[in-house]
Amino acid sequence: MARIAAEDSRALRFLMDRHMGRTIRLAEGILRSSAESEDVAQEAFVRVWRLAGSFDPRRGRFTTWLNRIVVNLSIDRLRKPRAEAMEAADDIASGETDALTRMISGEERRAVEAALAALPERQRAAIALFHFEGLSGRDGAAAMDLGEKAFESLLIRARVSLREKVAVLLAEGRRR
Repeated sequence: MARIAAEDSRALRFLMDRHMGRTIRLAEGILRSSAESEDVAQEAFVRVWRLAGSFDPRRGRFTTWLNRIVVNLSIDRLRKPRAEAMEAADDIASGETDALTRMISGEERRAVEAALAALPERQRAAIALFHFEGLSGRDGAAAMDLGEKAFESLLIRARVSLREKVAVLLAEGRRR
């Protein structure tokens, strides 16, 4: 980080090579859009470049600092009104023999995606950090600037809410 603060672009490229994939996955876990998650990841590294001098390794690890930047940028992005992405268009069903199985699993996937999208931003961020990125409770809490107990409570509420929303969406889909 000291090299980046001294405007060493090779050091930034090294960090980007090392952390870009995980950064995109974290943003996508919150945003549910690959195009927007790539934008957020790039914006996160622009912030790393600009704010490198303010990074204090005594206060935490670089990855925790980067995760906090990504979570905050993702939540900010969610708060902005946006048009529906092309990715949201449904796939055309295939005529293959296993089409029914794919339709059912597709229905479940869409229910989970819709339920995730309906969660409050902070709950979605907690789910993304813990389940999609595999962070520990301690690291997830640090990324969200919360105490461990508060993060755990947020994660429990998110799981319960997600389970309930998926059940409702699947029940509605089966009634149609």
